[in-house]
Amino acid sequence: MAQGTVQVTHTGTSRWRRRTGEYASLAAALQAAADGDVLTIAPGTYRENLVVQRPVTLRGPEGSPGSVRIAPPDGVPLTVRASAVIQDLHVEGQDAAAPALLIEEGAPELADIRIVTRSAAGIEVRGGARPTVRRCTVDNPAGIGIAVLDGGGGVFEECEVVAAGQSGVAVRGGGHPRLERCRVHHAGAGLTATGENSALEAVGCEVYEVRGSGVQITGRATAHLTDCDVHRTAADGVTLDTDAVLTLADCRIHDIPENAVDLRSRSVLTLTRTTVRKFGRNGLSVWDPGTRVDANQCEIFDSTGDYPAVWVSDGATAVLDSCRVHDVPDALFVLDRGSRADVVDSDLSQVRNTAVSVSDGATAQLDDCRIRDAATGAWFRDHGSGGTLANCTLDGVQTGVIVTKGADPTIERCTVDSPAEAGFYVSAGGRGSFLNCRVTGSAGYGFHVIDGCRTTLRKCRTERCARGGYEFADAGPDTGSGTGPVVEDCTSDESAGLRPPAAPREPVVQTASQSPGLLGAIPGQRAVDQEPSAPAAPAAPERPARTSQDVLGELDALVGLDSVKREVRALTDMIEVGRRRREAGLKAASVKRHLVFTGSPGTGKTTVARLYGEILASLGVLEKGHLVEVSRVDLVGEHIGSTAIRTQGAFDKARGGVLFVDEAYALSPEDSGRDFGKEAIDTLVKLMEDHRDAVVVIVAGYTAEMERFLSVNPGVASRFSRTITFCDYSPEELLRIVEQQAEEHEYRLAPGAAEALLTYFSALPKGPAFGNGRTARQTFEAMVERHAGRVAQVAEPSTEDLTLLYPEDLPESP
Repeated sequence: MAQGTVQVTHTGTSRWRRRTGEYASLAAALQAAADGDVLTIAPGTYRENLVVQRPVTLRGPEGSPGSVRIAPPDGVPLTVRASAVIQDLHVEGQDAAAPALLIEEGAPELADIRIVTRSAAGIEVRGGARPTVRRCTVDNPAGIGIAVLDGGGGVFEECEVVAAGQSGVAVRGGGHPRLERCRVHHAGAGLTATGENSALEAVGCEVYEVRGSGVQITGRATAHLTDCDVHRTAADGVTLDTDAVLTLADCRIHDIPENAVDLRSRSVLTLTRTTVRKFGRNGLSVWDPGTRVDANQCEIFDSTGDYPAVWVSDGATAVLDSCRVHDVPDALFVLDRGSRADVVDSDLSQVRNTAVSVSDGATAQLDDCRIRDAATGAWFRDHGSGGTLANCTLDGVQTGVIVTKGADPTIERCTVDSPAEAGFYVSAGGRGSFLNCRVTGSAGYGFHVIDGCRTTLRKCRTERCARGGYEFADAGPDTGSGTGPVVEDCTSDESAGLRPPAAPREPVVQTASQSPGLLGAIPGQRAVDQEPSAPAAPAAPERPARTSQDVLGELDALVGLDSVKREVRALTDMIEVGRRRREAGLKAASVKRHLVFTGSPGTGKTTVARLYGEILASLGVLEKGHLVEVSRVDLVGEHIGSTAIRTQGAFDKARGGVLFVDEAYALSPEDSGRDFGKEAIDTLVKLMEDHRDAVVVIVAGYTAEMERFLSVNPGVASRFSRTITFCDYSPEELLRIVEQQAEEHEYRLAPGAAEALLTYFSALPKGPAFGNGRTARQTFEAMVERHAGRVAQVAEPSTEDLTLLYPEDLPESP
């Protein structure tokens, strides 16, 4: 279509002075127009770069949408610097370094404009501009859909970004737009805001089918979304990082393959009446000190993955008030010292595993909450973990509350109704105070306390518990001996009152098929149909998922470790041939499977131990092949007798697999004195002898220290068949590890980077503190961090900018 004419209606202060004129070009018409004039553009294609600097009306013909095309060969097709009215235009841009529509000043009104371009941005608003943009469409597969920068603002109503190579809407540099009933889809990311004083407000908007995050707020930016939908993203639904602040009100986040919401680095999120559903990882993932989420009247449900619905770690805080979490694998996991979760008047239901898990020194407080239909109501897992459950009800659970490994919560005025196994279960050194608590209708026990745990029960009550209201295995109620629970003013509907001390019995250890959650197996509950005096039935051996050759293939794929690979393969061949000889009725040489691993940290000892266990399981030598890693702190107790119990417990946990004792030499310090490490060694040697086919033991540590350890403990040395030495990685091998890390995380080394890495690794001191593979991974992480700091300064980074790591990204040489 050829270029048409432009009719200008000139308006004066009086109607009789109105007149019209026709011009051959838009530039000429704009030059002739005065404030308030109306420019009606005839259908056609205009190869002009328009600059609107007066408050005029610029529009296409009525009834012919899309008939006026503004399509210059380069530059900005349409620039607006006045409070003009612009309607019914089709704008096409070809310049990758410039926007298709640039709004720099004034408060213009733009309506029914379609932008089809391959530009830096479809619409760019900057400076003091405050446009009102209605029913506009942006199709820009090469860049940003709508960019609001450098203090720009404005309102976008019923606009749609149908394609964007980068963000659908990007706000930075103090921009602050408002979006109303807009749609963003098929973009690199949905809505993004970054930088101090940048702010984004969205009402009634929808973000979907984006390749990155649906909403991403970073670097002290703020955003407020009301009645918005975020769904069908390829990455996280909502991401907050580095002091970001976001409020979600009446929003819906769903069908997200990763985290529905992920926030970290002191970010703050407030959710009100918002639903989160169908997420592949966490519904809420909250990390780092100072990071906080406050959820009120929200619903989180229908997880499609195997992760907790709410994850709080590394010192973060989560508050759930009047919320519902249901139909999820686990409801709430709180991890790490300084992390805290406060849950008030909320429902946690239809939970396949654990409703509330508290570990690694974290704290959780639940007030007036209801937990229903969960395997475990609340589990306080280890030392330093605690908090309070107050006025809570737990119904339809297997076990109401579990306390283990030194955890010490306070449980007040809580009721557990109809548990399948126990109302409250304490073991493995757990503590806890139970005040005015009640258990009714248990198919097992009301309160089940084993291992002589120092638990306090006051004014508690049990009714209709099939196996008894109170069971204290290994120690009865405290009568001055200093061990066992302290029981005061507790009652039961059993005529015999509290049960007498029972004979010691070991708790069942959950197997992998019992889904103990992310923190590993911890002593659990008895099966419902098991007789009180019967030992726990052993779990059926799991069929190895891979053959020995598959596992050896993974071993061969590890960088370096050539001598280790030869040793493991030789040992595997000996075991395999021995098995075949026995099957043929021939004598087979006895092969000692226990090993000594020596070498520096970061050389792959734990990884090889894991693979070795899997190989032995695939050959039928071990039942499971799992790895249990322990060190001195897990084996040595603080008083006489406790070390043997700890060592026995670790050995039992490793039955059918590999017990990996890291830094084993610490069990026998040079100046041992009255150290209890010798007791751990003696116990371990006896267990290895008594159960030689049940567990493979690997002791590991620095080469010189392990040589001394074996020389002063001949009983230990005689139990191990061979020593495998893990050498330090060479610079070339460290480079290969970095290359593997880069490939895994979709980075590439730029020309010269590999050579720079070789020089860097060659210069590193190889003393005791050298981390080997860990050093390589830390170097890669440092390069990624420096790369991010460099690329963040690039306004529109290319794919190469985002993926290439250059020599200057290396950390400073030591």
